[in-house]
Amino acid sequence: MKLALDQAHAALERKEVPIGCVVVCNGQVIARAHNLTLPLHDPTAHAEMQAITMACDYLGGRYLTDCTIYVTIEPCPMCAAAMAWAQLGRLVWGADDPKRGFTLFTPSLLHPKTQYTKGVLGQECSTIVTEFFKSKR
Repeated sequence: MKLALDQAHAALERKEVPIGCVVVCNGQVIARAHNLTLPLHDPTAHAEMQAITMACDYLGGRYLTDCTIYVTIEPCPMCAAAMAWAQLGRLVWGADDPKRGFTLFTPSLLHPKTQYTKGVLGQECSTIVTEFFKSKR
């Protein structure tokens, strides 16, 4: 999760919403990403979407069954659905997203075999996003 937080800080430096993501497969980091919605002018360029694309490219396939995604904030429904299509093995997130997190809508968006853990470094993950939006107001 600390590597995902590093990615969130990289997004913050770009004045992007500070969300970071890392994909680990068999103990090896295979993808790192952060939100790129502003520079790409793409509302779908979330950290998770970028990392899924990189990881699938690295593995040469479309499934992430042996992978774990670490993301600083609970994924939105779009990202959770993408993880389902990728048949992600495990999801770990830091802070819950009380406004747009996928569990608000349906926890069954993930693939049935995907395991998940929440709250890992939750305070740190929450603080960076909270402070970002406070600075915007």
